Amino acid sequence: MAKGKKSAAPVASSNWKKLLPTIAPTATESSKKKRKNAEEFIISPNYKCFNKRQRIEKMKASFVAKSENIEEKKTLDIPDKEELWFGEDVDQDALKNVYGHKETAQEQKLKKKTILAKMNSVSGDQARLGKFVAIDCEMVGVGPDGTDSALARVSLVNFHGAVLLDCYVKPQEKVTDYRTQVSGIEPKHLESDEALTFKEAQFKTEAIIRGRVLVGHAVYNDLQVLMISHPALLIRDTSRYKPFRKLAKGRTPGLKMLVKEILGLSIQSGSHSSVEDARFTMQLYKSVKLEWEKSIGAKSGLIMKKISAKEEKHGKKKVTIKKPTQEESEEEEDDASESDSEDGSSSEEDDVSDEEE
Repeated sequence: MAKGKKSAAPVASSNWKKLLPTIAPTATESSKKKRKNAEEFIISPNYKCFNKRQRIEKMKASFVAKSENIEEKKTLDIPDKEELWFGEDVDQDALKNVYGHKETAQEQKLKKKTILAKMNSVSGDQARLGKFVAIDCEMVGVGPDGTDSALARVSLVNFHGAVLLDCYVKPQEKVTDYRTQVSGIEPKHLESDEALTFKEAQFKTEAIIRGRVLVGHAVYNDLQVLMISHPALLIRDTSRYKPFRKLAKGRTPGLKMLVKEILGLSIQSGSHSSVEDARFTMQLYKSVKLEWEKSIGAKSGLIMKKISAKEEKHGKKKVTIKKPTQEESEEEEDDASESDSEDGSSSEEDDVSDEEE
């Protein structure tokens, strides 16, 4: 190459010209593509800062969606008994128990809270005495080792769970074991001015349950500690009901276990409440009331009617519970012993209205 002459610029071949547009797009095309992507880009709603109202609406929508999913699972998970090869001898309720939705601990707590709130709000006719009364007592330990039991609290509720009586009782002996972890009883409860004497609690309890169907769990223990009797025909003891005993394989079932198995609720997680125990004992009875009363038989039913008819002869009055004097207590004991010797049941001086439920 001669000096002073510049070399000519290289000329692209025809093949290179064909490939160039594919590997190196022009600036105008690149800017158009970027502008198009920017226009199509949508900011996520989660990226924006919601105000309080929008957050609440979003939470509500999420809760409703979850609830609908749970309801769908409840219905979809339960197969029809016709679809099962063993379905001929299976009850649909049994399939619900096996395949149905299992309540969580939080759902059970909410259910229990709802039931108790409903009982606390009972009023009007549903708050009246009626024919069915549930009882539960709390005891403390007396004696050298605290092994003997003495009454410390008695609670009575009606058919709908309304509280008829709930009082602490001053034991007649020195308390050597308050059993606080189980009974929930503390010294301050029994030393309070509101605590009743044993005679007062005994009198009030007997006035309420007399002539009525008494529901309880191991109710004979409650009657024993109260030192009162009640006709066996008018007692419904959930610890002795045969279908309930089958759940415990023939042994005496605990109230906590029965409420868990029958009602699907948890009770007695800490110290006991006699009001709560009485209420859920009544709930157990209500769940099997028709079957239980049917199993008693017509003959027993006629005897029960005779007892009720005897009480109705005195007329319908409201119960007036007052502090018994010493003379009244002696007369009450004499009347009870005389009536027990005649027909095995005590007569009722202060009758009550006979609304059942």
